[in-house]
Amino acid sequence: MKTLLKNGTLIDYKTNIFGKKDVLLEDEKIAKIDDKIEETTEVDKIIDCTNLYVIPGMIDMHCHLREPGFEHKETIETGSKSAVAGGFTTICPMPNTKPTPDNKEVLQKIIEEAKRVNLCNVLPYASVSKGEKGEELVNFEELKQARSNCFFR
Repeated sequence: MKTLLKNGTLIDYKTNIFGKKDVLLEDEKIAKIDDKIEETTEVDKIIDCTNLYVIPGMIDMHCHLREPGFEHKETIETGSKSAVAGGFTTICPMPNTKPTPDNKEVLQKIIEEAKRVNLCNVLPYASVSKGEKGEELVNFEELKQARSNCFFR
């Protein structure tokens, strides 16, 4: 599928672009960036981005998905939907859940649910201490095996 983003203000620090640009997406990947891409290009959808910014996906390093244990407040699915709607492609949920992700089993359940939902990258923090009590350290090696790219708080 081809989508053309027209007349947006593109901000890309990696390539040092800041200005009005058109962006052509093919299968959700950037195929072309130019000052003006003609609408005669075969596209499935054109989005007018006048007065809008086109930026790389944002990362929320501190969010609260509350699952497991407090699903009545937020779930991995509802939090991921909210994140994506706000332009976030990666979120890092805090370990203040019940049970606390202080062992491999709980951490893996969170990761598996995030993969099932599959809306954005979910990189959960694991607790540094058991039950987040600050009394006994977790088994870091075990948590490392659960996911090499989780964070510790």
